[in-house]
Amino acid sequence: MSSLGWVGIISIVTAGLTIAIGSIAPAIGEGLALARALGALAQQPDEANTITRTLFVGLAMVESTAIYCFVVSMILIFANPFWNYFVNQAGG
Repeated sequence: MSSLGWVGIISIVTAGLTIAIGSIAPAIGEGLALARALGALAQQPDEANTITRTLFVGLAMVESTAIYCFVVSMILIFANPFWNYFVNQAGG
């Protein structure tokens, strides 16, 4: 198999692992944050506005990790910076 084929295979496998790991960890984190927020709401219902606002900001921060992993995987699949090097090596 040529080096260009290996770059393609490794890029696709790496993109898959990036999405797998990058979506599992934020999902667990979001679940834990939601469980703690619901526990806090049960103990202090008067502070619902503050707890909810803080929860949504925290969930947005956690979700940004999954979005960054998605962007990295799309770059690896569609705009791989190594493709041009190996195409030039194969053609030259």
